[in-house]
Amino acid sequence: MTRRYGIYDVFTDTVLAGNPLAVIFDGDGLDDDVMQAVAREMNLSETVFVLPATNPAHTAKLRIFTPSRELPFAGHPTVGTAVALAELQTGSDGDLDMVCVLEENVGPVRCAVRLRAASVGFAEFDLPRTPVPIDLPLDRQGLADALSLNAASIGFENHRASVWSAGVPFVLIPVHNLASVQSLEFNASLWEKVAPFADGGLASPYVYCRGGVHHQARFHARMFSPDMGIAEDPATGSAVAALAGAIHHFDDLPDGHHPLLVEQGVEIGRPSYIHLHIDVKEGAIAKARIGGQAVRLARGTLEL
Repeated sequence: MTRRYGIYDVFTDTVLAGNPLAVIFDGDGLDDDVMQAVAREMNLSETVFVLPATNPAHTAKLRIFTPSRELPFAGHPTVGTAVALAELQTGSDGDLDMVCVLEENVGPVRCAVRLRAASVGFAEFDLPRTPVPIDLPLDRQGLADALSLNAASIGFENHRASVWSAGVPFVLIPVHNLASVQSLEFNASLWEKVAPFADGGLASPYVYCRGGVHHQARFHARMFSPDMGIAEDPATGSAVAALAGAIHHFDDLPDGHHPLLVEQGVEIGRPSYIHLHIDVKEGAIAKARIGGQAVRLARGTLEL
């Protein structure tokens, strides 16, 4: 049986940048083992399988796999698949403004998509869960050793290393400056010794600082996940979703709307730009959303 697929670069307007994503449009009938095997074969950060929605009012159900395991939720697969499904509906040259609901294991995710014939598609989604802290002990020196950094470089202003989740848990590690983030060297074996265990697996490190290479970037970040089969991720929407909680907590964001641009993937030659919007009301996050562009690199069929 032939099954259609597309390869998209997400959180970028340029092919061969951003975070690559495989979208298998005809995922119905594939079992878990085959899906995982296809994700290993694709060997991208994530591979998405599109299935019929369980709720007829929703657009589709998504199964999201890294090369080593399934995820309940991820940002660049949500953005990339929303754009891909909109393109299927309109064709390559159509204009479209669409709202869709994608069923993920974390729950239904509401997305808005904008397609224009002369530009790259854009999608943004409401966070399916408000980011929450997870109270787990962290060894600052151990974190520094795993990143080949001086322990004194971890933390800036009010920001301290902490664990947050908006569906997928991450150890959020603030670092003093851009130079430190760019020069760090991740040691997977040392990380396994200090990483906290959360939601059935080792939490991955998401290292961030203020500023960035792009003049509009408010934060610069890197993410490493040997537990997911990812050496270094070009863009991690689920980590940015978690980061929204840390930003609100440590920066004590006032009530109102806060648009932020987070850059990632610069060090591995795949610059990615993630749009984060946080709405604060009465001192709490009322809602947040993540968005970005997605551009198709390839399409074809699988013989499965």
